[in-house]
Amino acid sequence: MSGENLHTVRLTVNGRKQEVRVDARTSLLTLLREHLGLPAAKRGCEEGECGACAVLIDGRSVQSCLVLAVEMNGHEITTAEALGQPHRLGPVQQAFAETGASQCGFCIPGMLIATEALLRENPNPDAAQVRTALSGNLCRCTGYDRIIKGVLKAAEIRRGGKRS
Repeated sequence: MSGENLHTVRLTVNGRKQEVRVDARTSLLTLLREHLGLPAAKRGCEEGECGACAVLIDGRSVQSCLVLAVEMNGHEITTAEALGQPHRLGPVQQAFAETGASQCGFCIPGMLIATEALLRENPNPDAAQVRTALSGNLCRCTGYDRIIKGVLKAAEIRRGGKRS
């Protein structure tokens, strides 16, 4: 990699300020996985069709394979790693675990991000709204029923366990 194509990118990832030098052609997905060691966003289709690489950019769900890292100067990125920890699950992770929403797990980080984006915008979605919000995320294992139940359960948990 030639030094003349390297650019410094200053961004906030999962609440931590980062400064990374990357080639101008580096995707945000590659920056996260290979430069910052954050593997939750998965390398799937690399065409923005599967949702496996979804992250929040300034609170909006975006396919990180379609975004150049150099475009992220000054932006805030949230990956699935920031939504909870194995020893302390966040509400969305807890709901997915309780409803058996994950099978192989490959799509789940993208599903978690899509869920987080939806619940930030609409804390009380119905099943049709959940289906629409998840429409950019492909799952080959579950048939989506458990994932939809997981999203609805996450909304309930966030509302303090109150059903609408």
